[in-house]
Amino acid sequence: MPTKAELKVANKPIKLKIRTGDKVEIIAGKDKGQRGYIAAVSPRENKCIVLQENPENPEQPIPLNAVIKHFKAKNQGQRSARIKLPAAIHVSNVMVLDPKTGEPTRIGRRKEGDKLVRYAKKSGATLVDAAPKKD
Repeated sequence: MPTKAELKVANKPIKLKIRTGDKVEIIAGKDKGQRGYIAAVSPRENKCIVLQENPENPEQPIPLNAVIKHFKAKNQGQRSARIKLPAAIHVSNVMVLDPKTGEPTRIGRRKEGDKLVRYAKKSGATLVDAAPKKD
């Protein structure tokens, strides 16, 4: 049976420095240096899904940190396929882009008025919470 302290920690909301819609750069892994936006965040697992905008087909974004899934044809009329699916990447492997310079920066929190806002530590610019992109 969990103790009171363990239950208290388990029920505490998890705060991450990244949010859905943020423009980020991948700083580690096979897609190092690629830029995209956060499509989904999982605070419990400390992971996020990063997509890149597709200039040819804006409704079909390109997944970064993608894995290839093989589908075998089940019937005569079907075709086998290899499909790229987005895989989750740890939040420590992405950095938010500074809204002023466009360079990767660390994120801090500060109080402006009665609100707690995120800001870029390189330029001091306040990060606007981006509206999530509709897929």
